[in-house]
Amino acid sequence: MNTMHEEVELEKSVRRLREKFHGFIDIDKAVLLMRRYMNDHQMVAKWVALMANADRDLDDEERNTLKNDPVVKNVVMKLKADERQQEEHPTKTSGSSAASSSAKPKAKKKTNEDKHLVELGEHLQALPLTMENKRMFDQAQENQIPAITHQFACQSCDREWWRRVPQRKRVSRCRRCKTKYDPVPPDKMWGIAEFHCPNCTRSFMGFGRMDGRSPCYGCRSAIFPTRILPPKRRAMMPGVRRKNQHSCLAEDCFNRMEPHVPGTECVHPRSRQKNRKPRVVYPSPAHISSGSTVNTCLSQGSLLESINELILDDIEEESDEESDISS
Repeated sequence: MNTMHEEVELEKSVRRLREKFHGFIDIDKAVLLMRRYMNDHQMVAKWVALMANADRDLDDEERNTLKNDPVVKNVVMKLKADERQQEEHPTKTSGSSAASSSAKPKAKKKTNEDKHLVELGEHLQALPLTMENKRMFDQAQENQIPAITHQFACQSCDREWWRRVPQRKRVSRCRRCKTKYDPVPPDKMWGIAEFHCPNCTRSFMGFGRMDGRSPCYGCRSAIFPTRILPPKRRAMMPGVRRKNQHSCLAEDCFNRMEPHVPGTECVHPRSRQKNRKPRVVYPSPAHISSGSTVNTCLSQGSLLESINELILDDIEEESDEESDISS
């Protein structure tokens, strides 16, 4: 197996395992378990949630693995560096398919005899019995990482993107400047919007912003959008698509509807370009780390960034630099 791909697969499984347990699992132990069980984070998460026994430290064999296995060493160093940098600079971020199973290390121990699984089960069992912790165990056993899709925007790089992020850690990083951001506030989102007119009951899509009205293509009533649609959601919208030229009440709209609202901005790309305005309408607030979340799941400081991919193949990013609906 290519060393780079091997490290990527190991890092992916370690991040997934740690995210399922909200970062309570130490990096060293998570890496050893993923190396031992061929990156099977689903199986390990289920066993950890069920195990409970006496605490034990690393034995000589495991210390030797941490010290001498180059793939394990690189991933441990990478993940620990991420956490150190996040602790030292809380407001800033640190700047392919797996091969066949024959190329992977073989599991040396049965799960019910593995002291690390037993140890982690005991450690996690000692956590306070809260609804949040109970939910964490239930979701780990079901192999779930609850996620939600958010819009993010970097003002300095003038770019906007959508990211599916864990519900407990709604943070994304700009790929250009590496700054971490919180989502665009719900009432400030913009882009391709879904509208439902209460007057003529017409439903349609068009460029809009949550805090601005646009005219209904049927009765011309000025209405607010219902929601802003992520790129994939737009393609799934049912019904026949009709082309209608964009029009809104914004003062600088290229096809302004009267009476317009003074001081308002149009979000349509044609208006933004015509008025020489940036693409970002409302920037994301910079993320301020509370220290309660760790680099576990998202592509923050990921090995994959050098090849322009994401650390998790099931958490996708879609940028406005890709094709958008416009008319």
